[in-house]
Amino acid sequence: MFTKKELTALLWPLIVEQVLTGLMGVADTFMVSNVGEAAVSGVALVDSVNMLVFYFFSALAAGGTIVCSQYIGSGDRADANKAAMQVLSMSLVLATVSGALLAALRKPLLRLIFGSVEAAVMDAATVYMLVTALSYPFLALYTASAALFRAAGDSRRPMIVAAAADALNVAGNALLIFRCGMGVLGAALATLASRILSAAVMLWFQSRPGQVISLGGRRSFLPDGPMLRRITRVGIPSAIENGMFQFGKLVVQSTVSVLGTTAIAAQSIIAILDSFVGMPGQAIGIGLVTVAGQCMGRGRPDEARRYMGLFTRISTVVVTVVGVGLALATPLITRFTALSPAGRELVTEITWFITVCRIVLWPGAFTLPNGLRAAGDVAYTMYVGSATMWLFRVVLSWCLCRYTPVGLWGVWIGWCTDWLFRAVLFYRRYRGHRWEQFEVLR
Repeated sequence: MFTKKELTALLWPLIVEQVLTGLMGVADTFMVSNVGEAAVSGVALVDSVNMLVFYFFSALAAGGTIVCSQYIGSGDRADANKAAMQVLSMSLVLATVSGALLAALRKPLLRLIFGSVEAAVMDAATVYMLVTALSYPFLALYTASAALFRAAGDSRRPMIVAAAADALNVAGNALLIFRCGMGVLGAALATLASRILSAAVMLWFQSRPGQVISLGGRRSFLPDGPMLRRITRVGIPSAIENGMFQFGKLVVQSTVSVLGTTAIAAQSIIAILDSFVGMPGQAIGIGLVTVAGQCMGRGRPDEARRYMGLFTRISTVVVTVVGVGLALATPLITRFTALSPAGRELVTEITWFITVCRIVLWPGAFTLPNGLRAAGDVAYTMYVGSATMWLFRVVLSWCLCRYTPVGLWGVWIGWCTDWLFRAVLFYRRYRGHRWEQFEVLR
């Protein structure tokens, strides 16, 4: 169904886009790290909350991607457009409400999640959360619009927009943090500006004539009950799974916060490096949603199965190359941060441990289940992802950090154990036939 040329044209812009999008957060953290450990710790704490919100909206957008890709595969562009409008309007409403609530309740929320961190860290976190919460509606619109382009097989336009937004963010950081001396506030304002640009340009692209999925009139944004049920039936379980996943990260971050400022700063750098390695694999998983979704829309589960195996193997190769390369570069990267020598050594050691585990376990744990989701098997992935996250990523990490002398190592031992059980359970599901029987469009 898809030629090698078509798959390459889909995947390489996705990989570039994911890396560029991730670099936005990396730029904030690394450029703020030169202000001091309190600043980088404050940004890291808030980014844990921001990622929870981001992945929630990404999961809702993914629900729209699955529905739209299956409609496109079946040749029904009218319903694909109708589903797209519902995804955009739903994302905007939910993002506006959540952004307003987080901005208003930021101080008690940060105290509830992270407890009694140092005053300087809390001050930085409060400022960063206020401004980034205002960017949620623009982030949601970009995320939903980009997902719709991918559902149609067009990953090039989101990549172009991500590149422009990333350039604006880095330039804004350089100006506001270093030239204007605004510190954490400068990093947050640069992020806000870049997200406004991303949303505006993506919606402009989507409104141009000739798009596979295009914006309709005002009436297209009015609620459509049956279509919303199709989208939420696959989007809500994914949103719950991603939300629980990110909430688990917050619980772990709260555990790390009692290990001291050095551990918080080291954890933030490790998490960034780890996410950077995962970005190409995540991009391949996003591409798999489009490909497997269109296969299922055409009634070809055999082809969907073949592409699920192929994309998982591609993910393994990419993760290996990127992971080993970044692990080798970690000692050099940490020299450009304000981490202490002990912190830099800890980051390097844990990064190598994660790299080995990621190569063996991560593609089966995170790339493969995207094919199951594209087929509509979202409840199973939600149950497995939530259960393993709470058992290993949260409970095991917490016990290791609190009751053993391993310190920050306990977090990543728990995370890698989570990857192991996810990979085993998802591979068993893939080998069976239950996922082939779901009907998303009914």
